[in-house]
Amino acid sequence: MLEQYISNEYLRFFAIIFIVFILLKIIIFIIEKYIVRFAKKTKTEIDDLIIEKSSKPITLVVFLIGLRIALIELSFAENLMNTFTSIISSLIILSISYLAYTIINILIFNGWKKFASKTKSNLDDSLINLVHSVLKAIWIIFTVLYILDLWGIEIGPFLAGLGIGGVAIAFALQSSLGNIFGGVSIILDKTIQIGDLVYLDDGTKGKIIHIGLRSTKIRTFNNEIIILPNGKLADTKIQNVTLPEPKTRVVVPFGVAYGSNIDKIKKIVMSEIKKIKNFSKEPKPVIRFLQMGDSSLNFEAYFYVNSFEDRADAIDEANTKIYNALNKNKIEIPFPQLDVNLKK
Repeated sequence: MLEQYISNEYLRFFAIIFIVFILLKIIIFIIEKYIVRFAKKTKTEIDDLIIEKSSKPITLVVFLIGLRIALIELSFAENLMNTFTSIISSLIILSISYLAYTIINILIFNGWKKFASKTKSNLDDSLINLVHSVLKAIWIIFTVLYILDLWGIEIGPFLAGLGIGGVAIAFALQSSLGNIFGGVSIILDKTIQIGDLVYLDDGTKGKIIHIGLRSTKIRTFNNEIIILPNGKLADTKIQNVTLPEPKTRVVVPFGVAYGSNIDKIKKIVMSEIKKIKNFSKEPKPVIRFLQMGDSSLNFEAYFYVNSFEDRADAIDEANTKIYNALNKNKIEIPFPQLDVNLKK
């Protein structure tokens, strides 16, 4: 059509690019002027995220399509033209694939995350991470296969070759496959979930913050991130402090001097324990007189708090309250000592 008005092929090429540029400006204006304003008025954040994440891919797709049309006006050699066309078409496919994945990711996983946040179980969060990783890998594979087909590479023999070499690949990727199946078994068995406090047999202690397709991340008490392959974690002895419920027991040892009234000691300490923040009435607290030691009468206070996260604070508060209460009631708290008698 432009040949009637512009005889030079390069001028036609740049004319089409200019038209595409104007079209992009119009699209950006419409998005910013109307669509973004409308999205801000809605209660949900999903449409805002879709607009934010998809505006650049849409712009890139429109530009690449315009470039693809403009190339038709140029008289390159057939092989060179086919190469340029394939490159631009590949970029269009990548952009559209990214755009589609982004929209699906926002619609499905954002909704799933909101639903998971309302449930008490952390199993939903673990499944989200695993399914997200699997979907991402499958999406990339199919996009690459489609681009290979675009370049004229036969996918059928390629897939058949994968079937023939499947055994070799399985052996080569034995460790990675073990990690993947280990992650699946961990989630399905509900051995650990995101947010659980775990102690491993190698001495690692911390909270589960991520369960991925290949590995699991643990944040230690020193705010360090430990990354463990799922295969190794599945074969490790794990003490999950969170199971069977977040409620956990606190043990506080203390000692008093010989000659103290045992019943009075138990009564005082029991009264102080019940004042502790996040104290749980069930199971009932217990004060036990365990031992007549070398320098003191040794006791232990047993009580429960509502969550394992409250355990450290409860120990600190219990020690403080017990010490102050014993001092207030003038009950001696002895320290280890040795009497030496010298003979003349």
